[in-house]
Amino acid sequence: MRADHWINGRSTASVSGEYLPTLDPMTTAPWAELARGTEADVAAAVDAAARAQPGWLRAGPSARAEALWRLGDLIADHADELAALESRDAGKVIREVRGQHLSMRGWFHYFASLAMHNEGRQVPMDSPSITSFTIREPFGVVGVIPAFNSPVLLGAMSIGPALAAGNTVVVKTPEVNGLSLGRIGELSKDAGLPDGVLNVVHGYGAEAGDAIVVHPDVRKIFFTGGPDSAKIVTKRAAEHLKPVVTELGGKSANIFFDDVDVDKVTNGVIAGIFAAAGQTCVAGSRLLVHEKIADQLVDAVVARAKVINLGDPTDPATEMGPISQEKIFAGVRNGVDTALAQGADLRAGGPDGGAPEQGWFYSPTVLGSVTPEMDVFGSELFGPVLAVTTFSDEDEVVGLANSTEFGLAAGVWTNDLTRAHRVIRGLVSGTAWVNMYRAMNFAMPFGGTKSSGYGRVNGMDGFAEFTQPKSVWINADDSPVGDPFVLR
Repeated sequence: MRADHWINGRSTASVSGEYLPTLDPMTTAPWAELARGTEADVAAAVDAAARAQPGWLRAGPSARAEALWRLGDLIADHADELAALESRDAGKVIREVRGQHLSMRGWFHYFASLAMHNEGRQVPMDSPSITSFTIREPFGVVGVIPAFNSPVLLGAMSIGPALAAGNTVVVKTPEVNGLSLGRIGELSKDAGLPDGVLNVVHGYGAEAGDAIVVHPDVRKIFFTGGPDSAKIVTKRAAEHLKPVVTELGGKSANIFFDDVDVDKVTNGVIAGIFAAAGQTCVAGSRLLVHEKIADQLVDAVVARAKVINLGDPTDPATEMGPISQEKIFAGVRNGVDTALAQGADLRAGGPDGGAPEQGWFYSPTVLGSVTPEMDVFGSELFGPVLAVTTFSDEDEVVGLANSTEFGLAAGVWTNDLTRAHRVIRGLVSGTAWVNMYRAMNFAMPFGGTKSSGYGRVNGMDGFAEFTQPKSVWINADDSPVGDPFVLR
């Protein structure tokens, strides 16, 4: 299989004619190719987007809403096809990615509705002759660089509201999982998006991604990835005085107080860390559990971890597939080895956990007796590794939860809702779940703080990131202008 760029409404080969291999994490062998985008390909995509943007804005909110509505329907209609691509490309279990693509109907329908709510406001002034109001205007061309783990979902969080607001978009797909987003470009034409409104370029981040970030006609960047990459992106954008929204990594705390029913909440731990093989930015990779129930809860988690069905991610019965890429696989192995050397207890999984030998599989791993001094307490491994730390009271656990560089998400499990309110107000995180974990919705803003990024996507807060206000002053007083040397 070979995928070219989607530029100006048509499939377009790279100027260089070169292609990148994309590997199947089940076999670690190439199974498809992506066009290798360069500065020239990005320039063509940005030029198409810049030429299309004025017409897309003039089309009006109703036309934009209709096209986005149809695009959501088409993505859901092609859920099986798109899920097969992502499952094989990144190793995610097909039942999850298929569910994500089916949900795009609702996500894009919501984004379509935002086109009708790009509202300014009237600002009262003391002078009755002055009318002042704001207009929310698009930036023009925006660049979208989503992460590999859920490219359609993560891409949609920026593509949908960007288009609803009247921007046009150039997307740089993840080089390890770019086929599904390329297909979205093709579906956009069937949905009625004019040529050039949505463009998709494949390639390496340091080549195609950097070219998008520094292109003078790209006025804002939406980046999802890791902190190290984000530092490069934001530095390059700053050289051009260009705003960036970043959604980055996490080392999220999943907190369990001693009043919970362990049998009822065990799956809350499992969902937080072993879903998607731990390759989610909001993974609840730190289990902070009250000392009174620690043994009982950890025993239950260990028992469930040992029977998680590892295997072919395209098989609906599989619960956990392989890790998406070799460098992350190596990082997980090294991270667990380091944790054991620093004194953590291996409760399940680990280097000899019985994972399939072929492919980048790593067994669901539970590490006990983890202390804040250990690397695994604060370092994101982006794999199926749970670090367990016990606590005795609220103040201690809030301090533990906030003691890493990250601030993306957190979970709180308790039957005392008064306690829940106290704790979530003390947590430094962009999202806090109570008695649930790993839930997302198009209407709820999403993003982080500290090294987990800044800015938001989703909801009205996220939509505001795709527009900027213009202040308008109208003077209806026809009397002579006063002193020209005094600020009015």
